[in-house]
Amino acid sequence: MLDINLVRENPELVKSNQLRTRQKAIAVNEVLKLDKKWRGKKLEVDKLRSKRNQISEEINKLKKSGDEKKVRDLISEAKALPDMIKNAELESDELQAKRDALLRSLPNIISKQTPSGKDSTENVEIKKWGKPKKFSFPVKNHAELAEDLNIAGFDESAKVSGNGFYYLKNELAILNQALIRFTIDFMRKKKYEYIEPPLMIKKEILTTSEGMESFANSIYEVKDTDMALIGTAEHALMAMHKDRLFRKEELPKKYFSYSMCFRKEIGSHGINEKGLWRTHQFNKVEQFIFCRPEESEKFYMELMKNSEEILKALKLPFRIIEICTGDLAKWKYRSADFEIWRPTTKSYGEVMSLSNITDYQARDHNIKFLNKENKRVVVHTLNNTALATSRILVTILENNQNKDGSINIPSVLWKYTGFKKITAKK
Repeated sequence: MLDINLVRENPELVKSNQLRTRQKAIAVNEVLKLDKKWRGKKLEVDKLRSKRNQISEEINKLKKSGDEKKVRDLISEAKALPDMIKNAELESDELQAKRDALLRSLPNIISKQTPSGKDSTENVEIKKWGKPKKFSFPVKNHAELAEDLNIAGFDESAKVSGNGFYYLKNELAILNQALIRFTIDFMRKKKYEYIEPPLMIKKEILTTSEGMESFANSIYEVKDTDMALIGTAEHALMAMHKDRLFRKEELPKKYFSYSMCFRKEIGSHGINEKGLWRTHQFNKVEQFIFCRPEESEKFYMELMKNSEEILKALKLPFRIIEICTGDLAKWKYRSADFEIWRPTTKSYGEVMSLSNITDYQARDHNIKFLNKENKRVVVHTLNNTALATSRILVTILENNQNKDGSINIPSVLWKYTGFKKITAKK
């Protein structure tokens, strides 16, 4: 959530930021009203505690002087204070909870580089690389290619698990592992620290990061527990340093993580398309950085460069899209999507998402560092997909198909696959 001091000291900035996201700015005034009430109640609590301490000191002095009547009067007064303090504390906590709940509804301050726009149709293309291949034959989609080559089973998985699942077979399963291994080696060369996170985390971790709305459309909850399956490794990586106070010299912390991920994928797009593009489970390598505030934009560009290099190595034509204000998630300061050309849809499809979260999520997780002045400052966090294998498999199959139905493997993966081409079994 936002820093309450920012809302107190610069409410007009927060209001204008809300208007950029096409939200009404009324919540800012409500936050300030609740904050004023909370500060008043907190002052009352502090005064009552101070009074309790003063009376205790006076009683000790009077006992020494032998003034029994005044001692009895003060003891009688002191007996009422614990209940008064308790009730005032409860009111204070209730006001703070209401204020913070409303504070969490306010979006992060948006970057000046973020283009204005009402929705995803107004996202802005900022870079394009590679030329889409021109085919001299009718192209097949990845599901047709995979089934013809007996390297995936979608009908079988539908019987076993329903829509949104899959069997990877033979060379496609090996190619999937090759992509993971290639990306792990790539990130290790970049000197990022490798982490394999737990696949289940506490629901409170997810709600702290994204709010309760994630559960309805995205997160799989584990029945009769306080746990949920991860939809991305970034939440587990973020919470790994919950309540941590870094020394200045410990930052940045650069991580990357391989994990299975699980998503309900409920929404207007549905999950009924046969294949690997939109699924309930997938393999993903995620990048994550904790850093000092003044360095977060530098690392945003570094994460972008990492993804560019991965896609260039795979020789897949892609573009980078800067997300506009109307399409930006409320916790993001700035975001960009990487999209790869699909010859079957004759359009670019999202495969990676880069975000600078600034201090918005780290504040809720209480992750700070000691700056030069020995002050505790909330860290900035950034994340970016290094590679999600299912969608990359789709784009390799569709972009690298040949007239005879065979698939060329990107040369950078040959040492991991042991083969250069997938061909039909004789």
